[in-house]
Amino acid sequence: MLVVAAIWGTIGYRIIASLSSDPEPVAAKGTVDFKPLPVQKKDTFSILADYRDPFLGTISKKKKKKTKTVSKSETPPVPEKNITYTGLVQDNDRNQKIFFVTIDGQQHLMGLKEKINGVQLLSGSNTWIKVRYNNKTRTVQLNQ
Repeated sequence: MLVVAAIWGTIGYRIIASLSSDPEPVAAKGTVDFKPLPVQKKDTFSILADYRDPFLGTISKKKKKKTKTVSKSETPPVPEKNITYTGLVQDNDRNQKIFFVTIDGQQHLMGLKEKINGVQLLSGSNTWIKVRYNNKTRTVQLNQ
């Protein structure tokens, strides 16, 4: 019992001594020299996860990076032209025909073998015309 009283007495003495004593003031220096520490590079690492999957029981495979290959020989597709045949005017004396052809919303008067906006009129009649564009020949029926 005497040992317990001695331990509690020592603890109590230290608590009372720390509360009653005034701390000594610290003397402040007039100038402080600041020298920053040199910056160190961060240590980097990578984890190689080539262990067995604990849930599936399989070893993980490395993922392959997908790369897109663009062929330079491919030409972009040429958009189709909207061509409609709307009528014909014929001069019987000269045997000359003028066709009303609408190309992409713009109406044109075309004679045989005439080329407008890359569209060439090859032949035609009262009910159809034959045109060529982008090295393709197409027959267009009369649209009324």
